[in-house]
Amino acid sequence: MLDPAAPQLVVNSRTLYFSWLPADPDAVAALVPPGLCPRPDHQVFLNQYIVDDETQTSGFGAYSLTYLGVSLLGVDAPGGLNPGGWWTHYIASSRRVREYAVARGAPVLAGRTRIEVSGEALTSETEIDRVPLIRARCRVGETGHVISSGHHRYFTRRDGQFLSSVYPFVAEPVAPFEIELVEFLQPEHPIYALRPANPLTIGFGYYSPRSSFAYPGGLSVHPVVVAPESARSIHQVPASLARSGLPSGS
Repeated sequence: MLDPAAPQLVVNSRTLYFSWLPADPDAVAALVPPGLCPRPDHQVFLNQYIVDDETQTSGFGAYSLTYLGVSLLGVDAPGGLNPGGWWTHYIASSRRVREYAVARGAPVLAGRTRIEVSGEALTSETEIDRVPLIRARCRVGETGHVISSGHHRYFTRRDGQFLSSVYPFVAEPVAPFEIELVEFLQPEHPIYALRPANPLTIGFGYYSPRSSFAYPGGLSVHPVVVAPESARSIHQVPASLARSGLPSGS
């Protein structure tokens, strides 16, 4: 088992990362524990990625992973461009990755993710016990000279405490990029609560065939605070930017 206090590096993963407004905002809000506050629009995020070879990691080996969660208010990542997020599901193909993540408080499940690109068509799928749960279809172009970089901040809970982790990333997004369809395929599964509204409303997103990031070494304990009575104004990402491959706020 990997030491959960040790940092880990992943390079050149194939990554599809985007967000949407949910069909059932109340169900989404119910997944966020007291002490953290969802955004007023109840934005949900999804990251599906694949590490094809063990040489792309510092210790994880090859694996695939999907995580989902709820974007939070008032706990942005450094730089203020990306909101903090509460992980609700963390679906990994590798036992080594699952053991590392569960020791950090992640809501771990065993499952697999695939991403297939044929011409301009990208299809991604996440399954548990060989049952498909989530499927997305996108239109993608070529990687150019634009680099997206910054930080994400994710929250987990372990031993009754909230843990905050900041993840640096560097990605080479494709352009053009457009999400055409997002399907949640199993209404009886708890993950169905996070399904998108119809019509589909995308917040931010990109696909990158080369995305690198680090799991930080230290985890900071986040104090429980009372949610603010009035929400700050929400920065809405124009549809043109959401399709551009740039992260929210760029």
